[in-house]
Amino acid sequence: MTDFLTTDAGRRIAYERLEGQGPGVVFLGGFRSDMQGSKALHLRDWAASLGRAFLRFDYSGHGESSGAFEEGCIGDWAADARAAIAALTDGPQVLVGSSMGGWISLLIARDHPERVAGLVTIAAAPDFTERGFWAGFSEEQRGALSRDGQVALPSEYGAPLILTRRLIEDGRQRLVLDRPLALSFPVRMLQGTADADVPVSWAHDLLDHASGDDIRLTLVKGADHRFSSPACLSLIVATIEDVIQNVRL
Repeated sequence: MTDFLTTDAGRRIAYERLEGQGPGVVFLGGFRSDMQGSKALHLRDWAASLGRAFLRFDYSGHGESSGAFEEGCIGDWAADARAAIAALTDGPQVLVGSSMGGWISLLIARDHPERVAGLVTIAAAPDFTERGFWAGFSEEQRGALSRDGQVALPSEYGAPLILTRRLIEDGRQRLVLDRPLALSFPVRMLQGTADADVPVSWAHDLLDHASGDDIRLTLVKGADHRFSSPACLSLIVATIEDVIQNVRL
């Protein structure tokens, strides 16, 4: 059943929480995704079957949460995640970050390591507003962003994707690959080799950049960005269980 949390910023965040044993697992979804996706639902069912604490939620402007997507930015969505974790979980959590959720989970791990027991990333996309969107803009698109405050990109999902100057400028203030990134807990990174949205090289960059004594990267040949095939879902669960076994609380 969906519940709602009103944050200090006044945003109404939709969430589902399962009570259970710890460390709890928190799923952080991707850009324009929501907590009804296949990975979030699969992990909800897995946690329920084992009696493990679990939290999934929608960032503002996503799913059932308040706000318009085009008005949001990485800083807002990271603040939503921090608010949900602070209000709805107890103790250090295992964060499972998918795509943009991987970036947000890294921000939380960097700024609030005391709340992180372990980390699993799935096609993590740290700094994607800069490394992906901005780097890929033409001069005309960069000019439109500066002049109009937004630019529209074609989308395979129907309506054009509206990207705002605020999204780009805020993302530039939230980068994680431009400064030291110490991860002192078990970290497991999953990446498909057929991912058309997050290059495999980004996974290698993150592995090379982060410091820690228990960080591993697993590449899955042929897996795409969704990483939601039965085999991939099983691998995600097995990876979370591996992290839980190696947690040092």
